[in-house]
Amino acid sequence: MASVNKVILIGNLGKDPELRVTGGGASVCHFPVATSERWKNKDTGNWDERTDWHNIVVWGRQAETCKEYLAKGRTCYIEGRLQTRNYEDKEGNKKYITEVIAQNVRFLGGRRDEGASMGGGASANAAMEASPPDFSAD
Repeated sequence: MASVNKVILIGNLGKDPELRVTGGGASVCHFPVATSERWKNKDTGNWDERTDWHNIVVWGRQAETCKEYLAKGRTCYIEGRLQTRNYEDKEGNKKYITEVIAQNVRFLGGRRDEGASMGGGASANAAMEASPPDFSAD
């Protein structure tokens, strides 16, 4: 049976990208991206909003480019696949983390030096008010 594992996101970075180089010399970049949705609450008549945080992993030359041009608050388009991995925390408990392995990253909005005020409108600013959870596997 055929299957599809495809993710497309447009969202805002919650932190500056972190670039590392593996023991084998491969570049890998990690950063969280926030996506938000708004809807009108039928009971109260108020607008409600929910923000979801996504762990993004980028490999190779594209990882180096992300580190160079992306920054907290920047809007980007990400296309990739979901991958879940596990690790043991400091207490020996097994933890699971789901990440988007990005195959295509497009930078949206202005240049990096324009800061967190780039593109995205009101919902982008609201998404940045909440801090992203710490997804590091350290």
